[in-house]
Amino acid sequence: MTQTRHEELILQTVGALQTAESKAEALQCFVGFDGFVDEIIHVVDKRVDFESYTRVETIGELAERIGRAAGLSTNIELIPKQMKLGGNGPIMANALRSFGAQVTYVGCLGHPDVHQVFRELADACETYSISDPGHTDALEFVDGKLMLGKIEILKEVNWDNIIAQVPLQKMTEIFSRSDLVSMVNWTMIPYMNNIWEHLLKEVLPQVSTTDKPLAFFDLADPEKRNVEDIAGAMKMVQRFEQYYRVILGLNRKEASEIAAVLGVDLSDKPETVSLEEITRAIADDLGIYCLVVHPVTEAGTVVGDEFFHIEGPYCAKPKLTTGAGDNFNAGFCLGQVLGLSPQQCLITGTGTSGFYVRSMRSPNFTELMDFLKLWSENVGQDF
Repeated sequence: MTQTRHEELILQTVGALQTAESKAEALQCFVGFDGFVDEIIHVVDKRVDFESYTRVETIGELAERIGRAAGLSTNIELIPKQMKLGGNGPIMANALRSFGAQVTYVGCLGHPDVHQVFRELADACETYSISDPGHTDALEFVDGKLMLGKIEILKEVNWDNIIAQVPLQKMTEIFSRSDLVSMVNWTMIPYMNNIWEHLLKEVLPQVSTTDKPLAFFDLADPEKRNVEDIAGAMKMVQRFEQYYRVILGLNRKEASEIAAVLGVDLSDKPETVSLEEITRAIADDLGIYCLVVHPVTEAGTVVGDEFFHIEGPYCAKPKLTTGAGDNFNAGFCLGQVLGLSPQQCLITGTGTSGFYVRSMRSPNFTELMDFLKLWSENVGQDF
């Protein structure tokens, strides 16, 4: 794609968002079911003095340091930089809320009292808390992040506990009014398949809608789950197509894992084939409405058997990467529920995550449009 064409597409997206801005505040979104307190952490490379240090900048550098300690020992100093709301669900919900959408959240926000990091979300949304949140030590690097999660509490995320907080009639009401239903972090929620089964059998048959709304799913790094579980989750996601236009969101690593589980036909290893090839192959196998794959520097989607692609607003030194994928998902889904074209949805997704990694927060609707205008003036540059 030429730079001029790239600029045109971004500015066309700004125009489409301006036209649809009044619709954003009328959107009804449901998100669930996780919740984490994220502690953002830097790893010390060299301690200059008590007040200052240099940072281990890449995951590879940390891996080398750990490797050198094998058979010996070493000391690794961690610097907590920020404590924030975390979990794929709360971060995505918070981003949707920032756009002005009406959000209902069911998840692990603290019980009986909401944890302070979720207080702003709880005040702005309709929330139902199942349990206390998990905790993540998020080690941040310029080339990615290591998420060290303490997830024992997520065993409390089960159908009985959900229905205790949100009775079946209320759950049906929530799903009936929702333009977007988002259920994320399958990997860390051990009873998610059972929750989906109850929704498919007890809630969705009672839901009445004129048009099929959208349902978004994000597995969240399924590497540690066994192949049979992952394959079963994919089959369940497909079953939601009876009631929704289903979107499955994957990062590049997740796409490789899903391609391997599904056994799709590729020209090379899943890790090395092009974004278009792997996205098309998974989409063809699943047969759902939309598959979107978002590596760090680009994003691609298959909708209606057609592949669309965009180069993202790359940032060489992001201030915060934990939650960038969830912000992409929120931006992409915003575009979808507003009726933007697939390529424009990729731009709203990459624009939302681009703003987030630079500003350490989600943009509001106006800030997203302003960022897209800035991006259009700096296509191909690190800005």
